[in-house]
Amino acid sequence: MPRLPLDIDRRALLRGGAILGAGAAVSSLLPNWAMSAERSSLSALPTLSGEDIKLTIGHTPVIIDGKTSHAVTINGTVPGPMLRLKEGQQVRIAVTNTLDEETSIHWHGLLVPTHMDGVPGVSFPGIKPGETFVYDFPIVQSGTYWYHSHSGLQEAEGHYAPIVIEPAKADPVAFDREHVIVLADHSEMHPHLIFKRLKQQGGVFNHQRQTIAGLLAGQDQTLAERTEWARMLMDPTDLSDVTGAVQTFLVNGHGPNDNWTGLFSPGERVRLRFVNAAAQMIFNVRIPGLKLTVVAADGQNVRPVEVDEFQIGNAETYDVIVQPTEDRAYTLVSEAIDRSGMGRATLAPRAGMSAPVPPLRERPILTMKDMGMSHESHGAPGASGNSMNHGSMAGMDHGSMAGMGGAAPLPGMAPPRQRGGDLMGDMGGMEMNMLDWSKAPQIKKGPGVQMITPMPMDRTGEAGLGLESVGHRVLVYKDLIALEANPDPRPPERALEIRLTGNMERFIWGFDGWKFSENPPPYSFRTGERVRVTLVNDSMMTHPVHLHGHFFELVHGPVDQMPRKHTVSVAPGGKVSFDMTAEAGDWAFHCHMLYHMHAGMFQVFKVRPAEGASA
Repeated sequence: MPRLPLDIDRRALLRGGAILGAGAAVSSLLPNWAMSAERSSLSALPTLSGEDIKLTIGHTPVIIDGKTSHAVTINGTVPGPMLRLKEGQQVRIAVTNTLDEETSIHWHGLLVPTHMDGVPGVSFPGIKPGETFVYDFPIVQSGTYWYHSHSGLQEAEGHYAPIVIEPAKADPVAFDREHVIVLADHSEMHPHLIFKRLKQQGGVFNHQRQTIAGLLAGQDQTLAERTEWARMLMDPTDLSDVTGAVQTFLVNGHGPNDNWTGLFSPGERVRLRFVNAAAQMIFNVRIPGLKLTVVAADGQNVRPVEVDEFQIGNAETYDVIVQPTEDRAYTLVSEAIDRSGMGRATLAPRAGMSAPVPPLRERPILTMKDMGMSHESHGAPGASGNSMNHGSMAGMDHGSMAGMGGAAPLPGMAPPRQRGGDLMGDMGGMEMNMLDWSKAPQIKKGPGVQMITPMPMDRTGEAGLGLESVGHRVLVYKDLIALEANPDPRPPERALEIRLTGNMERFIWGFDGWKFSENPPPYSFRTGERVRVTLVNDSMMTHPVHLHGHFFELVHGPVDQMPRKHTVSVAPGGKVSFDMTAEAGDWAFHCHMLYHMHAGMFQVFKVRPAEGASA
């Protein structure tokens, strides 16, 4: 079972440097650490390749924007070394643990045997202090991926790195030069202390709340709207839990002032391989002055689509082509979804160049739509578009709303097994903001569930939060169409609905009302069966959900070229459906916001042969 520590002791905080000063204080308290040299903003990521690779996990101070802080590193760097592999090869990766706690590596997005997947307590025992574990598996795919710890909160401390796998055949994407762009967040506060404070006080790191001054100036929500949200114990400005107030946003391990720089020659087609390795932050990415042609998502080729900006959820990857023709610098912006800060880097024809850095845009405000409660036919917005016209629901035929929250019906399918239940079969007794719990018996009633979305919408055709009115084209999931035919074109045999639940005030997160430490039964599948899974987000935050050991097809576009992904962001009040072919083994399934997973938003997909079938 993955470690989910809730008790934070002083020794752990001291060991992790949560309350240490910089520089001399670090070296005096921890003399055995090897001080890492400050890297040039032009330095390429260290790269390892071949069939035999050695990695060492340890403690290393790192210098970010001129400040020294602690990190858990791979071979002494953040990010760790990039692995450049080749489709069709076999790889053996020896991982040595020099920490005084267990560690692990999960190969995010790679299709590996279940015992090589790297999740302690689910697929292997973990790597104990002083031990070496050898991962040994074939490379059966190509594209942009990454690897990271699946132990405790080490990922937030710097334990992550990219993977680039070259295709066995000719690459369908033409480019002259490439740069790997690893986006991340870093805090000088130890992640265990961050988690403890989130449990103690909801929204503790949100420094962008609405104010009385803003109310008097007519900004954000009206008094009536603020009163309504306060009654629901929800903050419409709390989008990401851990914000720029306590974090620096990194590009390839460099802070905004470090200004990591990638070079190009004017006229070149430059491939940028983006990885969001952040523990808790979703980023909005743009390069003012350049169009971005998206050519791959989660390592899988897609039909090229030209945009000005894209939102990248935690653990997603996107490959884009840019073609700068002018002999000048361009700023690469990775703006936090809550606009509390940004990562910044530069593309330039020569070292030492920079371009203007755009200011942070106005932070977004959640609306009733983000609670799954604003439909054009059922509600009318208030003055700022945030209020639902409750009177418009008078006389609605609630009985006719059966099944609105579930997966789309499939012709000829067997009745769905839905752990989440049919929540919309009878909305009688519903107060406008909360369902009557007696109508949702299969979702555990208790402090782990703050609300149930009454009318979830498919929001995969919408730009992300805060990007609805930016004045240029933003990538949406429905823009993605697979370049190659889907490998399994069979229709689904059954449907499964999973509710994404939580309580923001108490910082409890889970699936179907259960956090993982409560030991709910795993989701069960038969080997090889096709299942349509619908994720319904019953919370006020976007959740990037990752399924280990599989690619799944988002349900849109040509039936045989639906986009294949391993991670999908589910918008507040929204739902996402995907089709999957179950692969034998025990596979982790979780939100990739690390603190949400740590708080319980984790489950297991248990896949076994059908009764009577050979193993």
